[in-house]
Parts: sequence; structure tokens; C-alpha cells
Amino acid sequence: MLNTGEGAQDAFAEAYQQVYGELRRLAQHHLNAERPGHTLSATALVNEAFLKLSAQSRAEWLNRAQFFSVASTAMRRILVNHARDRCRLKRGGGGERVDLDAPDVLARLVSDDRCLELLAVERLLEGLAELDPRAARVTECRYFAGYTNEETADALGISVVTVKRAWRLARAWMARELERDAAHPTAG
Repeated sequence: MLNTGEGAQDAFAEAYQQVYGELRRLAQHHLNAERPGHTLSATALVNEAFLKLSAQSRAEWLNRAQFFSVASTAMRRILVNHARDRCRLKRGGGGERVDLDAPDVLARLVSDDRCLELLAVERLLEGLAELDPRAARVTECRYFAGYTNEETADALGISVVTVKRAWRLARAWMARELERDAAHPTAG
């Protein structure tokens, strides 16, 4: 539990209750196509993400959309760490092409047989963040949180036109990187 005074603990509990339902829906979006009995449930994902968010003592959220965008990023990182743990146990396997426009791409990637692909997408996102941090944030909102262009614009405080431009750039860059990786599988 957090090491805070009684008033801060009450505020923490109240905030958690206010956003829990929406966080749970977001977690379920991340886990939508998981196999039954997956070791990481939506509830566990929400709890882990909220604990990570609450540890950011100096965080000041501009609006709800921004908070949920950051929560989605925390959930993605939890899922990536979960995939890394599983991949340590099973190395190898023939990689498949990743369709960045598929609506269920994250859920397919986090299944046991796709942990390597999820880690590849995470590496791509890190590379994109170095090239264009805004495009990386747009990708997190669109790809991982399932936000629309309008929701992404609201979460990031930018225009819908800017979201569309950044999303186009991100998809093109990631597709090019995937093609390059497929052509040179030992590079990386």
C-alpha cells in the first residue's frame, strides 16, 4: 500500500473507485482475444496499471482522456513485460507478418505463440519514439488503447488532422521497419 497519510489514502481510494470501470474496459480491450484462463486478467492488469500510475507522485493530469492514454501505456508496458517473461521460457519460432491495421492485433500478439511479435512491436514503438515522439504517442492511443482519431486528439491535446498525419507516418515507418526486418532477420 502507499505510504501516505490517512487523507491521501482516502483520496486515492476514491479516485480509484471513480475510474475503475473505465480502466477495466480499457484493460479488457487490451486482453480482448486472450485465451480463457490467461494468467493475467483484466482486473490484475487494472490493479497493476493503477499502482504504477499512483506511484507517479508529481503527475498532473490535464484531462480524463490524457489520464486514460497514460493508463493504456502503463497496461501496454505490463503486457510487454508479461510477454518478455513468457518468451524467456520459449525461444525461437517462426515470426509472422504483423498487420498494423488489424483491429485485434494487440490481443493476437499477447497470446503465448505471439510474445515475440509483441516484443518486436515494442521495439518498433521505441524506435518510432526516437524518430517522432508525437507519432509514437498517437500510435499508443490508436493501436494499444483503441482510441479513435478524435479520442486520440483529445487525449494528446492536438488536432485531429495532426493525429491522422502522425498515424499515417507511424504506420508507414513501422511497415518499412517490419519489411526491413523480414529481409534481414539477423539484423536488429
